[in-house]
Amino acid sequence: MGLAVTGIGAAAPAPSLSNDQMSQFVDTSDEWIRSRTGICDRHLADAHTSLTDISTQAAQAALTMAGLQPSELDLIVLATSTPDDLFGSACQIQAALGASNAVAFDMTAACSGFVFGLVTAAQFIRTGVYRNILLIGADMLSRWVDWSDRRTCILFGDGAGAVVLQANDRDRLLGFELRSDGTQNHYLNLAYQAQPQDLTPEISVAHGRFHPITMNGQEVYRFAVKRVPEVIEKALFRAGLRVEQIDWFVLHQANQRILDAVAQRLQIPPEKVISNLAHYGNTSAASIPLALDAKVRQGQVGCGDTIAVAGFGAGLTWGAAIFQWGR
Repeated sequence: MGLAVTGIGAAAPAPSLSNDQMSQFVDTSDEWIRSRTGICDRHLADAHTSLTDISTQAAQAALTMAGLQPSELDLIVLATSTPDDLFGSACQIQAALGASNAVAFDMTAACSGFVFGLVTAAQFIRTGVYRNILLIGADMLSRWVDWSDRRTCILFGDGAGAVVLQANDRDRLLGFELRSDGTQNHYLNLAYQAQPQDLTPEISVAHGRFHPITMNGQEVYRFAVKRVPEVIEKALFRAGLRVEQIDWFVLHQANQRILDAVAQRLQIPPEKVISNLAHYGNTSAASIPLALDAKVRQGQVGCGDTIAVAGFGAGLTWGAAIFQWGR
């Protein structure tokens, strides 16, 4: 049993925060942000917009493109680090869609979440367990940013992207490679910090909160420009393909300098590297489907095009997958 990617959708909150607007409350400037990241503005959810809201919008668009009814879904996988409910938000999306026959669960691999989710979902189809799967990558990192820290607050935006995976006679997932290294976790995290609370003289429990995102930008940059080309090459090897046979590269939209460095190392023509970073920023697990959706809807990505996707981020985690668009 093989699989095909038959639909895609994306959604982002309406409010957009420009670099100039950001400079009104943090010590930065449009030139400083653009030159270091390539970001011009980003979409931010207000207090009344939930992750479930934008995920459902992206999912509905993907289902429509695939010609699939929510009741036909067997599984919903939500890749996110920022659920509305710490117990998970996939079931809320299932209810919002009316996908009453679908199993639903969250998975977390930070900015690598979409790639890890793609590979995970594929195994349910390849083993014949399920036929129709909705994979969503969505994050609202604005909830967890320190808006006084110009090293991190300039980077992140909110968004959601979704794809439909369906059983297919020909397997369109050609190869993948996933990696993790927990020894580098301290370079990028959103950590829980416990404070002791005494229940009795003998028993104390941890009661605390999550701190805002912390990141060592230089180390993350070094990690990405070294490991991402490697993992793409390994995925290509597993697919039996060469770099020049790939039609489109969609890397996690973290920093334009990282995208450029990876493309240079692999000798990828710039026109093959899809980027929407300038107007969305880093949307974590949403970034790959959010960027790909625009190209598909513009008609630039066609049926049979070979696409390489690569995610990298907190964990640290990184991975790549090679697939062909459509049946």
